[in-house]
Amino acid sequence: MCTGIVENTRVSGCGKGPHGWFILDHAIVAYDHPDHAQAERAVMIDLVNEAAGFESRIAVELTPQSARDLVRAILASLSRGEGDGTRARNQDVQ
Repeated sequence: MCTGIVENTRVSGCGKGPHGWFILDHAIVAYDHPDHAQAERAVMIDLVNEAAGFESRIAVELTPQSARDLVRAILASLSRGEGDGTRARNQDVQ
């Protein structure tokens, strides 16, 4: 049975596909049965350029644990990169 769990959000960035780089402006995140990942359930992430359609798309299927690990890594990277300690160290170098 499908879960029907889908979240949508705007994003701002770029992705690389078979024909080179393209603008990304939308993300679709779903929790359901994967098509390819070897798991009963997975988090599927589609990063797309809405104007160009799904030909300008990056698709990912992650196990739930891998998705959690990715979220932690993203948050840790943001915290370190945007944290006051990083700015202070960078100012000392200049």
